[in-house]
Parts: sequence; C-alpha cells; structure tokens
Amino acid sequence: MTYENLDAKLVNELLGDGRASLRSLAEELDVSVTTVSNHLKDLEAEGIIEGYTPKLDYDALGYDVTAVIQLKVEGNALPDVTETLRDHDQMISVYEVTGDYDIIAIGKFTDTDGMNRGIKSLLTDPDIKESNTSVVLNAASEHEQFELDVE
Repeated sequence: MTYENLDAKLVNELLGDGRASLRSLAEELDVSVTTVSNHLKDLEAEGIIEGYTPKLDYDALGYDVTAVIQLKVEGNALPDVTETLRDHDQMISVYEVTGDYDIIAIGKFTDTDGMNRGIKSLLTDPDIKESNTSVVLNAASEHEQFELDVE
C-alpha cells in the first residue's frame, strides 16, 4: 500500500464515522493498525484533528430557536466581546468578520424568551455599539463538514 494521501483518506473515514476503531480504519485503508495509530497521533499533534465529539441534534434536545446575532463593537474591545461570546454556553459559533458588523455569533435557545434574555444580557456591554438579530426559520444545512480531496 502506498501512503500517498493516507492522512486525507484517514480524515475522510473519520468524517464518516468518528467512532471507528483503529482496526476498522486500518482494514478500510489497507494499512496496519500501527500505521493508522501513528498517523492519527500526528494529525492530533499538528492540530488537524482537534477532538472527537458527538454531533448533536439541538432541535431534538429542545434548542429549536437559532439566532444569528450581528454586532458592531468598539474597535479596541473586539477581543473582549469575542471572548465573552465564546464563553456563553449557547453560542455555537462566533466569528470576527469584515463588512458592516464586527462579529457574527450563532446561538441556540430553547425558546424566544430565552433568546431575548440572552441577547439582552449581551447588549448591556457598553462596548457593543449596535446589534442586529435574525431568527432562523429553517436550517437548510447545518454543522456540515466536507471530505478532503484525494488524488
């Protein structure tokens, strides 16, 4: 077996089943378990694989309100506001962006009252100059990952 593209193939297998055993990965890739183990350790050490977590259906857990929150922030406060949002339990994504707003955050809430309380608590921060919140009506695609190209 050639090891060309082995890391990409290994990542793609894990995207299909993050709980796959080393043995099943080795069989699928036609390499030894030791080879799979060594490549996985390298991918983890390089920060390419950051961890193994379950993929949750937040709607099934009662978090069926998704909010897209756009914030304009006082320039020098951007790192602090970003950190506050990152530490907020119900924010699943936080981005510093270009354009009209400085930050876009995606939050999951159990209901609109909870969303309202969460957003109002954020807006007490004097470094937030302006906000715009959109409620997602339908998530056509969410939490998707894509397979790596393998030549």
